Amino acid sequence: MTTEHAHLEPAPEAADREFFLGHAELSLFDKCRNYTRAREVKELGLYPYFLPISESHTTEVDLGGRRLVMVGSNNYLGLTQDPRVVEAAVEATRRFGSGCTGSRFLNGTLELHEQLEARLAAFMKREAVLTFSTGFQTNQGVISTLVGKNDVMYCDRENHASIFEGCRLSYGQLRKFRHNDMEDLERLLRMNDRDHGKIILVDGVFSMSGEIVDLPRVTQLAKEFGAAVMVDDAHAIGVLGEHGRGTGEHYGLEDEVDLIVGTFSKSFGALGGFIAGTEDVIHYIKHHARALIFSASITPACAASVLAALTIIENEPERRHRLWEIVRKMKAGFDSMGFKTLNSQSPVLPVLAGDDMTTFALWKHLIDHGVYTNPVIAPAVPRGHGLIRTSYIATHTDEQLDRVLEAFEVSGKELGLI
Repeated sequence: MTTEHAHLEPAPEAADREFFLGHAELSLFDKCRNYTRAREVKELGLYPYFLPISESHTTEVDLGGRRLVMVGSNNYLGLTQDPRVVEAAVEATRRFGSGCTGSRFLNGTLELHEQLEARLAAFMKREAVLTFSTGFQTNQGVISTLVGKNDVMYCDRENHASIFEGCRLSYGQLRKFRHNDMEDLERLLRMNDRDHGKIILVDGVFSMSGEIVDLPRVTQLAKEFGAAVMVDDAHAIGVLGEHGRGTGEHYGLEDEVDLIVGTFSKSFGALGGFIAGTEDVIHYIKHHARALIFSASITPACAASVLAALTIIENEPERRHRLWEIVRKMKAGFDSMGFKTLNSQSPVLPVLAGDDMTTFALWKHLIDHGVYTNPVIAPAVPRGHGLIRTSYIATHTDEQLDRVLEAFEVSGKELGLI
């Protein structure tokens, strides 16, 4: 090869590099090419995910040209389309625009954010609150910021994925205990008697089963072993407690919980999350949490929506009372038909279906009968214990609820489940 043409062919080492990179690419994407399960379910007409809703009417949605009763939403108090909440979002958008185009750390802090944090701190009876862009980022950011390499995290096996993600990003040791099993938690706490930081991480209401955490025993063990307690109350705030402050208020143990996580995408009907605690802890998180510092802040519309929703939650307890009437009605209905609703104690009512295909089939039957639900399979639940997750809204009518029960009864009989 002449010097003038040398650039036309790669040197041997360059060719080798290209060869190996090509193989690395094949190896990297093999799992994508080999993933066929979702396409197989689609071909059977049972694919239940990423369905585009064309219009929402709070308790009903338009899907594929049909109107369905929505019992798959976390809009517990029915505030997503409350005129006061919507108008607050519109007015904030007119005043501040559609977004903040920056993080809270720099140009993304509005007066609305600080007003919201002050209002939430007063509502939650905490010294301080810090808002994050999503509930997922709240858990991720708080845990990874607070837990160091010499610390230990004790985590319920059925906690939300965002808690586990925060644990993965921290440098601490993770100890998982059996779901709501306080003897197992105590066993793990006794195994670690070194002088290091400890934190017990639990959901207040577990998002798949609807169970409420055994907070009295959690806080008792925390005192005994010198551990902090953080409760993710995403599905409890607005729902549990006399004033809707969540699991701590429900048990009368608010002062025993060190940190409370909340989200705006459930009872508040918007998007975002927050952490509530002492001023010094919140101040530290504010200046160290990468999930906060390197993410754009919640939009003006979201902040204003949550402020309006919070006012409604404080002033209209009848919404919460109605929600619990609905829960009692639906649980009694499912139980009388012979469905298993596990140990739910909340507006999340799971209906046990079985294996994956039975779960998808029940979901499809319900869709065909005008009811929107959420099918849940492994790994979100144990394999072979798929379920239909139903959840309820304070503004559901009795007529809508009766339609849901009728659809479950017909579908359950058609599939031989009851």
